[in-house]
Amino acid sequence: MANTPPVGRKVTLSDIAAGCDVSRATVSLVLRGSPLVNKHTRARVEEELRRQGYVYNRAAANLRRRTSSSIALVLNDLANPFFAEFAAGVDEILGNTGYVTLLGSTSESTQRELAVLGSLIEHGPAGIILSPAEGSDAQQVLAAVGAQTPLLLFNREVSGDISACDHWDRLFLDNQHGARLATEHLIAQGHQRIAFYGGHGSSSSCKQRRAGYAEAMKAAGLSVESQRIVECIPNRLDAVAQCDQLFNGSAAPTAAVCYNDAVALGLMLGLHQRGLQPGRDFALTGFDDIAEAAVSAPPLTTLAVTPRARGRQAAELILQRLQDPSSSPRQTIVPVQLLIRESSCPPA
Repeated sequence: MANTPPVGRKVTLSDIAAGCDVSRATVSLVLRGSPLVNKHTRARVEEELRRQGYVYNRAAANLRRRTSSSIALVLNDLANPFFAEFAAGVDEILGNTGYVTLLGSTSESTQRELAVLGSLIEHGPAGIILSPAEGSDAQQVLAAVGAQTPLLLFNREVSGDISACDHWDRLFLDNQHGARLATEHLIAQGHQRIAFYGGHGSSSSCKQRRAGYAEAMKAAGLSVESQRIVECIPNRLDAVAQCDQLFNGSAAPTAAVCYNDAVALGLMLGLHQRGLQPGRDFALTGFDDIAEAAVSAPPLTTLAVTPRARGRQAAELILQRLQDPSSSPRQTIVPVQLLIRESSCPPA
């Protein structure tokens, strides 16, 4: 058996081949997971790879073959359980088809987003699934990923001039209709002073959900008061912190349509701190139907979008794009379903 190469010299395929007495081509087949190598030979090669500490440069191999075995998934808020479930769905489909998921999180920072995209693109992913950070600019994202890498936008649109990226596929939720359903439900329960709570107006998904809320209010002859539009970072902590804004005016709302489930669960905590019982003294709805929504106290009325299924759908769409790169770009709008639980009580 050949000796390990001297310290400081990079281990090559030829070193591995010589170390276990096989051809260089056989070593290459093992690294690519080819079924053409029998299990005994594969075991010998893998043992030699470990012994010599060979590091496989997958990006270089992808470049040589003009293919890739990875898909990049870049999310705006991995701390949100919705995106954790979404990511699990993406990885389930990609794993079943032999792809590796390269995961990045931007924490709603556009600067971080560009850095993450730039880093991941160096690994030569076959495609990218991107849930954009708030304020993402189309031209900047395009500059980071290039015009040739297939990209699927999820959940949000990018801002600025989107004409240069009209070749990207899109998978969006029916945000406007969902928020309208939630608002109509609260109105049917007898509420008239209804707030829209959470998210930022610069986000396309928040704009759409606010529009659905406003539609339902106006259709019922109810006014949309500016003091009842409360912005916050779409997470629990900021939802708790901004709770007092709901009660600053003389005629406080009796219900709120929340931007998402994380905001709704945070608002529940804020209400408790004020001595109010959600589902009894104040009604609220969420959006997403994360797993926790059904077991919160009280169980949360929300819009079901089945995040794990959406992850599977996103993965299937990017794989379809890879199989047919020349097909027309598609935009898919996912319908949502109102799930009525105990949080959306009638007025106290």
